[in-house]
Amino acid sequence: MNESEQETIPIVSLKNAPGERAAWDRPRGVVYLWAIIELLFVTNAWQISSSLRVRMLRLFGAEIGSGVTFRPRTRVKFPWKLHIGDDCWIGEGVWFHNQDHIWVGRDVVLSQETMLTTGSHAHRTDMALITKPIRIEDGAWVTSRCIVLGGVTIGRSALVGPLTVVRTDVAPNTVIGQADPVVRGERFRRSPLRQER
Repeated sequence: MNESEQETIPIVSLKNAPGERAAWDRPRGVVYLWAIIELLFVTNAWQISSSLRVRMLRLFGAEIGSGVTFRPRTRVKFPWKLHIGDDCWIGEGVWFHNQDHIWVGRDVVLSQETMLTTGSHAHRTDMALITKPIRIEDGAWVTSRCIVLGGVTIGRSALVGPLTVVRTDVAPNTVIGQADPVVRGERFRRSPLRQER
């Protein structure tokens, strides 16, 4: 493609793009105060108390069940859009970029440096923010350095292998891998029903 042909390709003006504040759902002061609390008590690698992280998240509206462990360097964009069931493990460096709601069931593991992002942009028009929620059902395990995109549901007891980008729903009790996720089998083998005597 020559230079004159390239000049005919449109460019979206970012200075006129609608801002992300539509996703805030709270006054500016609350959002800014959360940014300070997150830095001091949630993301801070020196702060080792999981229970303190949970208390700070709940203080700002997160719904977090009992027995949830949050490791250091966790990031949460908007705690008032985070819902986590009982007995979950949130690994070091997990990032909830939740401009929409993220629902996590019970007994879920989100391993190190996984990112859950509910936002994207209208890239063919004005770069306006588009958000879709994420659901992770009971017993699922999203292993390290995965990316889970908005609009996805990860089914009950599914397992997502390291470095996977999850763009579509994951069926319950399946194992998917990186690049183009494909079902590799069932996580738990089903035993034949016992015959009644």
